[in-house]
Parts: sequence; C-alpha cells; structure tokens
Amino acid sequence: QVQLVESGGGLVQPGGSLRLSCAASGSIFSINAMGWYRQAPGKQRELVAAIVGGGQTDYVDSVKGRFTISRDNAKNTVYLQMNSLKPEDTAVYYCFLTSDLDYWGQGTQVTVSS
Repeated sequence: QVQLVESGGGLVQPGGSLRLSCAASGSIFSINAMGWYRQAPGKQRELVAAIVGGGQTDYVDSVKGRFTISRDNAKNTVYLQMNSLKPEDTAVYYCFLTSDLDYWGQGTQVTVSS
C-alpha cells in the first residue's frame, strides 16, 4: 500500500506564491510518474503538472512559465512551486503517483483571492 501526504495549500493573494509538497511512503516498487491534478468547483479535474521517471516534465498550458514541478527521488517527494498565482488557479490540488497502480493524495485546497 502506498500513501501520499500533501501539504502547502492555503489562501494567497493574486500574484503570490505557494509551494505544494507530496510525500509518498509505503511499498513503492518503482515510480513511473508523479504530479498534480486540480479540480475547481463545477469543473472537471485537470492535469496540472507531471514529472516522469526520466525527469521529463509536462504542464497544462495555463500554468506554463508560472508553475514548476520537481522531485526528490531520495525522499519520494514531489513539489509544485506556484508563482504569479491567479484567482483561476483556485482549486483542490491532488497529488498522484503512478506505479503498479495509480495512487492519490487526499487533496489540498489552494485559494487565490484578495
């Protein structure tokens, strides 16, 4: 069993920054990918950013140039540095890990508002 524990969400003003963390623990054999989805009220869940085993990264167009995903392999932890936040970034952010199965975190709320 794999557990994902997220942290770092909160309330921030437009233009501000937040850093999300997601630490994986448990029986992890190999990690194919880790990353973040988000879901805003009334909208479908969307992939925000992902990092695969070779270190390649991918981002949804709306966050390119503002968000940066990174991973500490020794700690099985993935980070999402979010800069220049906008109100439309407001959502619950879910960490995921793809290994033998897909695993999900519990979600962390990010609210961008003045």
